[in-house]
Parts: sequence; structure tokens; C-alpha cells
Amino acid sequence: MQRLKFVSLILFLAVLTGCSKLNKATDLLTNPTAKERYQRDFGISDELFLLWEDQVQIALKDSVEVDLPFLQTGHFKPRNFPVYSYNLNLKTGEELDVIVETDSVTDLVFIELYELQNDSLKTYKKIADSDYGMLNFSKEIEQPGTFKIIVQPGIETSTPFTIKMKTTPVYAFPVAGGKNTNIQSFWGAVRDGGRRSHEGVDIFAPRGTPVVAVTNGRIASSGEKGLGGKQVWLRDPDRGQSLYYAHLDSIAPLGNSRVKTGDTIGFVGNTGNARTTAPHLHFGIYKGYRGAIDPLAFIFQLDDPSFDPTEDVPEAYNLITRSKANLRDSPNSQNSTVIGSSSAQDTLRLLGKTAEWYHVRTPENMAAFIHESLVLPL
Repeated sequence: MQRLKFVSLILFLAVLTGCSKLNKATDLLTNPTAKERYQRDFGISDELFLLWEDQVQIALKDSVEVDLPFLQTGHFKPRNFPVYSYNLNLKTGEELDVIVETDSVTDLVFIELYELQNDSLKTYKKIADSDYGMLNFSKEIEQPGTFKIIVQPGIETSTPFTIKMKTTPVYAFPVAGGKNTNIQSFWGAVRDGGRRSHEGVDIFAPRGTPVVAVTNGRIASSGEKGLGGKQVWLRDPDRGQSLYYAHLDSIAPLGNSRVKTGDTIGFVGNTGNARTTAPHLHFGIYKGYRGAIDPLAFIFQLDDPSFDPTEDVPEAYNLITRSKANLRDSPNSQNSTVIGSSSAQDTLRLLGKTAEWYHVRTPENMAAFIHESLVLPL
């Protein structure tokens, strides 16, 4: 009976909106995944779709790891079934941003985020993906861990591409005009001869420099008391966190009002137990029963990926090794692990290039990086 009502509703919506809008009406009720919509909208057979989708299982076994920010260029090849995966170590307070740039706004690329599970099999669980038709993806990280980004173009996609990945802090910087270099005392630093540890970061700046709200919220309390001297507590309701600003020279007259990101809430000083040190802001974050948490990732600024390739990535499907060569899990020689090797004249499938390193797959479908000096386009 329920199924009959569902079908009747779909037919009714089709009459109201026209057959061309039937899929949109159906999607409101069934909420298909981006890949399910892709198969339906392009009439892809089950056999071809499963062959394409199964590539994700290969990517889940990859051990390629990159540091952020990261940029890779290359060419998506039609019916070549390329899939790209990158292991990332991410922290609470970071937002992961992934952007895929192509030559056409109609290109379809699917971006998925997986998290490494704490089980004996070291499996990955999908926790988010990009919206249908979108070439970008963002996700705030709520718990630190190892994650895997998988980028997969549509079956017939044929275009040059650039993959950009970076993290941005979810909060603004607490001191107006401040930079990372102004942070000169970090979480866990020894205090009082080892009797306690630092539960925040100290941001040094001239006395009177404005201290700002790092996010939209409400002033929970303010005043002068205890070790923190003149202080402000800002409540972040979206994350259930209390933000602590201490050692202020003076407090802006805000009362218990709501503030927006960038509003001035006080001025840098050295009140409280900081009276013998240079003016600075102590910034801390407190989260429910967990108490204080390290605030650094919430405010630490990172540069955008910005390298310019010295030459275009070859459009060849494959590379051939000049001699025996090591295959590495990261695109660098110093901080990478050798995960395999290739003999002279071996053929490697080309995925793309980052700086002086090619991203490749071996005949056994293992993903790796190899230095450009060790291969030639085939």
C-alpha cells in the first residue's frame, strides 16, 4: 500500500512539473547519491557502472600519502577508469578543501572523503562526498585522524585537470593583523616549574593591539579575575566550545552581546600573572567534559598550493622507466617510504604530476610516486 502511494505521488508530481522534471521530483523523495544520479542521468549500464565504481576499492588499498597544501596536474582520459587517492593526517579545527579544475564546467568529477577506522583490518569508512555536479568539496574535521580523499572522474571525462588540496583554520586569527610567527608559546609548554602545563597558545603583539572574535558567538562573561587578569569568554554555539581570551589590557564594552567574526572584544596587554612578560594574548579553547583542547589548528594559517609546473604534463597514457627505480609513497625523497621498485623498461600508467614527481600506477595497480628523472613518456 505504501509503495502504491509512493508511485502515485511520483506520477502526480510528474503531471504538475512536466516529465523533464520528474527526476528532480523523485530525488526529493529518494535522496540518491551523486553516483546513483550519474548512472541514471547518463543511462550507464549496470556492467559499465560497476566496473567504474569498483575502482574505488582499488583506491582504498593505496598507501600514497601527501602533505598539504598539495597540487597535482594531469589529463583525465575517457574510459581509462583513473582513480586518485591520497592519505592525509588531519587535525580538529581544520577544514579540508579540495578543488578540481578542468577545461569545462560540464565535466563530472566525484570527490569522496574516507576515515581510517580503529579496527584490526584498518578499513576506511566513507564520511562525506561532493554534491552532484560540483568540482569542489569542503569538510570540517571534528576528530583528528588519518583520512583518505578519493577523486574519480566520470567515465567519458576527457580534459586536462588540476587537483588542489589544502586546509584552512575554522577560526579567524585572534589578534588583528597577526600571523603564525606571533605565536611564541604553545600548548603543553611547562609552567610553574613543571607543576602545570600551558593550556592554550600565547600570541605576542604590541600593547593595545585589537583582539577580535574568531567566530560568530556570544560573550558569555568578561571581567578581571585570577591568573588570566582581564579576560573575555566567547561562546561558540555551533561547536559547543568556549573561547578564552586572557591578559587583556582592556575589554571592549560589549556586555553579554552577540558578536560577529572580526568584532573587537578587547586589546592586547599583560594583566594577571603575565605582568612580568611582554604584552600578549593567551588564547584557549574549552570543550565540555574534555576541558581544554589544543587551539593551534583552529587558527594556524596555511598558504595556498602555488607551484607552477616547469612544463606541461605529457598526455601519454604511460611512462617507461630509464633504469631500476624506487617507487615512493610521497612526492619527496627525504620524508617518504619506498613501497616498491621498477626495473628498466617497465611500463607505468601515468596519473599526473606534482612538482618534479609523477603519480603513477604499476601493472599490479599499486599507486606510487616516481621522480621525473627516472622515466620517459611512452
